[in-house]
Amino acid sequence: MSELAEASVDIVVTSPPYNLGVAYGKYSDRQDRQSYLKWCREWARQVRRVLKSNGSFFLNIGAAPSKPMLPHEIVIELRDIFVLQNAIHWIKSITIEDREGEVQSYGHFKPISSKRFLNDCHEYIFHFTKTGRVEIDRLALGVPYQDKSNIARWSHTRGSDLRCRGNTWFIPYQTIQSRAKERPHPATFPVQLAEWSGREHGVSRVHTMLDPFLGIGNSAIAAQKCGVKRFIGFEIDETYLAEARRRIG
Repeated sequence: MSELAEASVDIVVTSPPYNLGVAYGKYSDRQDRQSYLKWCREWARQVRRVLKSNGSFFLNIGAAPSKPMLPHEIVIELRDIFVLQNAIHWIKSITIEDREGEVQSYGHFKPISSKRFLNDCHEYIFHFTKTGRVEIDRLALGVPYQDKSNIARWSHTRGSDLRCRGNTWFIPYQTIQSRAKERPHPATFPVQLAEWSGREHGVSRVHTMLDPFLGIGNSAIAAQKCGVKRFIGFEIDETYLAEARRRIG
């Protein structure tokens, strides 16, 4: 990133290693906490340098049940570099009861065997900006009103049956049978999450998109889906990079 021009990127969407002991190919995901936070601060400073004044930085970070404070510690570490404009919850699995009392479960999660912790069914997407005042496309991911009478009663709807989705995004990740054959990367960062981030910012304003932790290219595929003209990604593992090139085509 140090070789990129200052204020040259419209949006950054990324999911760095979480420092939870994941078995990456060429990266040790077991730093001590302070070293990891210092490292995050270093690359975040570069993100700020290359990001435009009206740009958005969407950071996906998860936690382990035994280390629930990690995402919040990262936000605190970056608080003098960025303004946290929105905190979004990526819901990977949810169980709901409908109006008739029927219980339905949707999505996927990794079950844990513990007498202390709940199954972990969500992660965070932190939307950072330089000022906290960047306008976004609130209806790009809009959903219909459940109570249709609101459409007529509320002036801000302008007669349109579409409201802001809010800060909970239900995006089930794709399950696999064999990592070696189907996904040579241990992370589950989905294309849809990166695509929704781009659309929430406003794709008409995105000329250049950056992912400092490219992995197997999910954010690049999302950029293609959003019609982004220029995409930049960095990856230190040649195996992951080759898979990213293959998938991007």
